[in-house]
Amino acid sequence: MSDKTLRVTLVKSLNGRLKNHQASVRGLGLRRMHQTVEVIDTPENRGMINKAYYMLRVEESA
Repeated sequence: MSDKTLRVTLVKSLNGRLKNHQASVRGLGLRRMHQTVEVIDTPENRGMINKAYYMLRVEESA
């Protein structure tokens, strides 16, 4: 499972969001709008994605 990655893109602004949602997005390595990062598919990363799901676009990549 550790070799699977997720492509995560920030599609909505962090302005005015809850602090812990902002922290989750930053923890994924996203800093600005429309930035895309690849993260390893772990329960920790899934939890951060689930917390701020409404701001993110997630695609599975092998």
